[in-house]
Amino acid sequence: MDFRKLFLCSSLLVLHFAFSSSKDTITMNQTIHDGDFLISRENNFALGFFSPGSSSFRYLGIWYHKVREQTVVWVANRDNPINGSSGVLSIDQYGNLVLRSYHSQKVPVWSTNVSVEVADTCVIAQLLDTGNLVLFHDRSKSTVWESFDHPTDTILPGMKLGLNQRTGMKLFTSDQPKRITTGLYLLGYKIYLARLSLALEKLYRYIQC
Repeated sequence: MDFRKLFLCSSLLVLHFAFSSSKDTITMNQTIHDGDFLISRENNFALGFFSPGSSSFRYLGIWYHKVREQTVVWVANRDNPINGSSGVLSIDQYGNLVLRSYHSQKVPVWSTNVSVEVADTCVIAQLLDTGNLVLFHDRSKSTVWESFDHPTDTILPGMKLGLNQRTGMKLFTSDQPKRITTGLYLLGYKIYLARLSLALEKLYRYIQC
Protein backbone atom coordinates (compact mmCIF):
# COMPACT_ATOMS: atom_id res chain seq x y z
CA MET A 1 0.00 0.00 0.00
CA ASP A 2 1.52 3.31 -1.08
CA PHE A 3 1.50 6.53 0.93
CA ARG A 4 -1.55 8.02 -0.81
CA LYS A 5 -3.73 4.97 -0.13
CA LEU A 6 -2.54 4.83 3.46
CA PHE A 7 -3.34 8.54 3.94
CA LEU A 8 -6.80 8.10 2.37
CA CYS A 9 -7.65 5.10 4.57
CA SER A 10 -6.45 6.92 7.68
CA SER A 11 -8.49 10.00 6.81
CA LEU A 12 -11.64 7.95 6.22
CA LEU A 13 -11.11 6.13 9.50
CA VAL A 14 -10.75 9.41 11.40
CA LEU A 15 -13.88 10.80 9.75
CA HIS A 16 -15.78 7.62 10.58
CA PHE A 17 -14.94 7.78 14.28
CA ALA A 18 -15.58 11.51 14.40
CA PHE A 19 -19.03 11.03 12.89
CA SER A 20 -19.86 8.05 15.10
CA SER A 21 -18.84 9.78 18.32
CA SER A 22 -20.82 12.95 17.57
CA LYS A 23 -24.04 11.48 16.16
CA ASP A 24 -26.97 13.16 17.89
CA THR A 25 -29.62 12.99 15.16
CA ILE A 26 -31.65 10.45 13.26
CA THR A 27 -33.22 11.15 9.86
CA MET A 28 -35.93 9.39 7.87
CA ASN A 29 -33.45 7.07 6.16
CA GLN A 30 -31.65 6.02 9.35
CA THR A 31 -32.39 3.55 12.13
CA ILE A 32 -31.25 3.00 15.69
CA HIS A 33 -30.84 -0.68 16.56
CA ASP A 34 -30.23 -2.23 19.95
CA GLY A 35 -26.56 -1.47 20.60
CA ASP A 36 -26.61 1.86 18.72
CA PHE A 37 -26.73 5.21 20.50
CA LEU A 38 -27.48 8.85 20.01
CA ILE A 39 -25.08 11.04 22.01
CA SER A 40 -25.84 14.72 22.58
CA ARG A 41 -23.32 17.20 21.19
CA GLU A 42 -21.53 17.87 24.49
CA ASN A 43 -21.83 14.22 25.60
CA ASN A 44 -24.27 15.07 28.38
CA PHE A 45 -26.94 12.52 27.49
CA ALA A 46 -27.28 9.28 25.57
CA LEU A 47 -30.26 7.59 23.98
CA GLY A 48 -30.37 3.85 23.42
CA PHE A 49 -31.72 0.52 24.58
CA PHE A 50 -31.18 -0.71 28.14
CA SER A 51 -32.36 -3.28 30.66
CA PRO A 52 -33.06 -2.20 34.26
CA GLY A 53 -31.45 -4.31 36.96
CA SER A 54 -31.39 -8.00 36.07
CA SER A 55 -34.36 -7.77 33.69
CA SER A 56 -34.08 -9.28 30.22
CA PHE A 57 -36.61 -6.82 28.81
CA ARG A 58 -35.34 -3.92 26.74
CA TYR A 59 -36.44 -0.31 26.88
CA LEU A 60 -35.65 2.76 24.81
CA GLY A 61 -34.51 5.53 27.11
CA ILE A 62 -32.33 8.55 27.78
CA TRP A 63 -29.67 8.62 30.51
CA TYR A 64 -26.75 10.72 31.69
CA HIS A 65 -23.79 9.85 29.48
CA LYS A 66 -21.05 11.09 31.82
CA VAL A 67 -22.37 9.42 34.98
CA ARG A 68 -20.73 6.05 35.62
CA GLU A 69 -23.85 4.45 37.12
CA GLN A 70 -26.57 4.48 34.49
CA THR A 71 -29.22 6.99 35.56
CA VAL A 72 -32.24 6.88 33.25
CA VAL A 73 -34.26 10.12 32.98
CA TRP A 74 -36.80 9.22 30.28
CA VAL A 75 -38.29 6.01 28.87
CA ALA A 76 -40.37 5.65 25.70
CA ASN A 77 -41.92 2.22 26.17
CA ARG A 78 -41.99 1.90 29.95
CA ASP A 79 -45.22 -0.16 29.96
CA ASN A 80 -44.53 -2.07 26.74
CA PRO A 81 -41.04 -3.62 26.96
CA ILE A 82 -39.30 -5.46 24.16
CA ASN A 83 -38.35 -9.08 24.71
CA GLY A 84 -34.74 -9.44 23.62
CA SER A 85 -32.52 -7.17 21.53
CA SER A 86 -34.92 -6.82 18.60
CA GLY A 87 -35.82 -3.15 19.00
CA VAL A 88 -35.47 -0.68 16.13
CA LEU A 89 -36.12 3.07 16.27
CA SER A 90 -36.83 4.94 13.04
CA ILE A 91 -38.82 7.79 11.52
CA ASP A 92 -41.67 6.48 9.38
CA GLN A 93 -43.10 7.91 6.17
CA TYR A 94 -45.55 10.03 8.17
CA GLY A 95 -42.83 11.81 10.11
CA ASN A 96 -43.28 9.96 13.40
CA LEU A 97 -40.64 8.39 15.59
CA VAL A 98 -41.60 4.72 15.74
CA LEU A 99 -40.21 1.96 17.91
CA ARG A 100 -40.71 -1.55 16.57
CA SER A 101 -39.62 -5.06 17.36
CA TYR A 102 -38.44 -7.62 14.82
CA HIS A 103 -40.97 -10.00 16.36
CA SER A 104 -43.91 -7.68 15.55
CA GLN A 105 -43.19 -5.32 12.67
CA LYS A 106 -46.84 -4.40 11.98
CA VAL A 107 -47.76 -3.10 15.43
CA PRO A 108 -45.40 -0.43 16.83
CA VAL A 109 -44.17 -0.82 20.39
CA TRP A 110 -44.25 2.96 20.77
CA SER A 111 -44.76 6.03 18.57
CA THR A 112 -44.77 9.81 18.89
CA ASN A 113 -48.20 9.68 17.20
CA VAL A 114 -48.26 13.25 15.92
CA SER A 115 -49.64 14.76 12.72
CA VAL A 116 -47.02 16.12 10.34
CA GLU A 117 -47.98 18.25 7.33
CA VAL A 118 -47.82 16.24 4.12
CA ALA A 119 -45.92 19.06 2.40
CA ASP A 120 -43.11 18.81 4.92
CA THR A 121 -42.55 15.24 6.01
CA CYS A 122 -38.78 15.77 6.11
CA VAL A 123 -38.30 15.65 9.85
CA ILE A 124 -35.27 15.04 12.06
CA ALA A 125 -34.99 13.77 15.62
CA GLN A 126 -32.19 15.22 17.73
CA LEU A 127 -31.01 14.52 21.26
CA LEU A 128 -30.16 17.85 22.88
CA ASP A 129 -27.68 18.49 25.68
CA THR A 130 -30.62 19.26 27.95
CA GLY A 131 -31.75 15.63 27.70
CA ASN A 132 -34.67 16.60 25.47
CA LEU A 133 -35.37 14.42 22.43
CA VAL A 134 -36.84 16.74 19.82
CA LEU A 135 -38.59 15.92 16.55
CA PHE A 136 -38.59 18.93 14.22
CA HIS A 137 -39.12 20.03 10.62
CA ASP A 138 -35.85 20.16 8.73
CA ARG A 139 -36.82 23.29 6.77
CA SER A 140 -38.73 25.43 9.22
CA LYS A 141 -36.98 24.05 12.34
CA SER A 142 -40.34 24.10 14.10
CA THR A 143 -40.81 21.48 16.80
CA VAL A 144 -43.28 18.68 16.10
CA TRP A 145 -42.79 16.66 19.29
CA GLU A 146 -40.41 16.64 22.28
CA SER A 147 -39.82 14.26 25.15
CA PHE A 148 -39.94 17.16 27.65
CA ASP A 149 -43.70 17.27 26.97
CA HIS A 150 -43.97 13.58 27.86
CA PRO A 151 -41.94 13.03 31.06
CA THR A 152 -41.83 9.70 32.86
CA ASP A 153 -40.62 10.03 36.47
CA THR A 154 -37.88 12.67 36.26
CA ILE A 155 -37.87 16.46 35.95
CA LEU A 156 -34.81 17.88 34.21
CA PRO A 157 -33.60 21.52 34.21
CA GLY A 158 -35.53 23.43 31.57
CA MET A 159 -38.54 21.14 31.75
CA LYS A 160 -41.83 22.85 32.58
CA LEU A 161 -44.47 20.95 34.50
CA GLY A 162 -47.72 22.83 34.09
CA LEU A 163 -51.03 23.04 32.32
CA ASN A 164 -51.06 21.34 28.93
CA GLN A 165 -54.48 20.14 27.80
CA ARG A 166 -52.98 18.11 24.96
CA THR A 167 -50.24 16.16 26.75
CA GLY A 168 -51.32 16.37 30.39
CA MET A 169 -47.72 16.86 31.60
CA LYS A 170 -47.90 14.21 34.33
CA LEU A 171 -45.03 12.49 36.11
CA PHE A 172 -45.73 8.92 37.22
CA THR A 173 -43.53 7.17 39.73
CA SER A 174 -41.79 3.96 38.73
CA ASP A 175 -43.24 0.76 40.13
CA GLN A 176 -40.05 -0.07 42.03
CA PRO A 177 -36.51 1.41 42.11
CA LYS A 178 -35.24 -1.32 39.79
CA ARG A 179 -38.34 -1.40 37.57
CA ILE A 180 -39.49 0.97 34.84
CA THR A 181 -43.23 0.31 34.67
CA THR A 182 -45.66 3.04 35.73
CA GLY A 183 -46.30 3.20 39.47
CA LEU A 184 -49.29 4.26 41.54
CA TYR A 185 -48.42 7.89 42.25
CA LEU A 186 -48.35 10.86 39.93
CA LEU A 187 -47.42 14.51 39.96
CA GLY A 188 -49.57 16.59 37.66
CA TYR A 189 -51.62 19.70 37.16
CA LYS A 190 -55.38 19.32 37.30
CA ILE A 191 -57.15 21.30 34.57
CA TYR A 192 -60.23 21.97 36.69
CA LEU A 193 -58.10 23.50 39.43
CA ALA A 194 -56.46 25.82 36.91
CA ARG A 195 -59.85 26.84 35.55
CA LEU A 196 -61.19 27.41 39.06
CA SER A 197 -58.19 29.56 39.91
CA LEU A 198 -58.66 31.60 36.74
CA ALA A 199 -62.39 32.05 37.44
CA LEU A 200 -61.71 33.21 41.00
CA GLU A 201 -59.11 35.65 39.72
CA LYS A 202 -61.61 37.11 37.23
CA LEU A 203 -64.28 37.33 39.95
CA TYR A 204 -61.86 39.14 42.27
CA ARG A 205 -61.01 41.67 39.54
CA TYR A 206 -64.72 42.19 38.85
CA ILE A 207 -65.45 42.86 42.54
CA GLN A 208 -62.54 45.30 42.75
CA CYS A 209 -63.99 47.28 39.87
